Amino acid sequence: MPAQEYQVTTMVDFGTKVLGTQNATLNHISDFKEEISSARTFSFLHEIETLLEHDLIKGGDLNNAIVYVDKELSESTTEKLKKAFNKDDIKIKPNGILDNLELHWANEAARHKLLDVIGDLALVGTRIRGKVIANKPGHLVNTTFAKKLAKIIKKEKRNNVPVYDLSQPPLMDIHKIMDILPHRPPFLLVDRILELSDTHVVGMKNVTMNEDFFVGHFPGAPVMPGVLQIEAMAQCGGVLVLSTVPDPENYLTYFMKMNNVKFKQKVLPGDTLIFKSELVTPIRRGICHMQAYAYANGKIVAEAELMAQISKVK
Repeated sequence: MPAQEYQVTTMVDFGTKVLGTQNATLNHISDFKEEISSARTFSFLHEIETLLEHDLIKGGDLNNAIVYVDKELSESTTEKLKKAFNKDDIKIKPNGILDNLELHWANEAARHKLLDVIGDLALVGTRIRGKVIANKPGHLVNTTFAKKLAKIIKKEKRNNVPVYDLSQPPLMDIHKIMDILPHRPPFLLVDRILELSDTHVVGMKNVTMNEDFFVGHFPGAPVMPGVLQIEAMAQCGGVLVLSTVPDPENYLTYFMKMNNVKFKQKVLPGDTLIFKSELVTPIRRGICHMQAYAYANGKIVAEAELMAQISKVK
């Protein structure tokens, strides 16, 4: 649901009297550490019995898990639990849980499910602004939702064509670009840098009929080669990664990997290409992993996931 900040509500109901129905809400992500992070996992006695029968609980520890007793605790099960968890005695508390620990909160089970939702939705890779209401959540449904959400976000980013006033002075003109990039005409494929931050870069290229590659591709029906569109996007990424070092003139940028390369529209003489590249992961050891898009005439023309590394000139 729409909300001004990231909020999560979980509703838990396993159809058991001992646990009943529980709800938990996190209204501010800043409260996660104090209110949610220490909510422990839980299970039911019948699940523990199954694990014991199959000798699958050797790494278990009753000190960090809540066990809800949803059936009668037999003498044989009691003995197995005492042995498995190295306890002298095991009893049931009045609130229906084993006497191995005290609950941090009455709704600790719901809070742990909320913790799971937070962790699983972190796989989306994007900060969420909105309220998530999860009814009977589990890892499978959480991660399925995370994949669906990531797919929608990726589609929206792809189709979100950036609009810029090209009559305004650029952040970097061709001279400043050449101060950073080692490329030179005819292989310098970025004319302007319009935006630059720690995580993204936006560049521009005017495609003209007097480009060298149009001499042979194709004289009668000129089309900008797709590989050069990718190269231009990579050069924008080069500006991004080289802007992180104090002496960019002493570095070269090399491709490491290209994935999910797609060409959507032809690029023709007279088109103005806008390139947008965003980091997928933070820059580490001079390695830049980014998602790049190219737009022209209000449409996406190419996209690719790129990885490059800068190397100091010897």
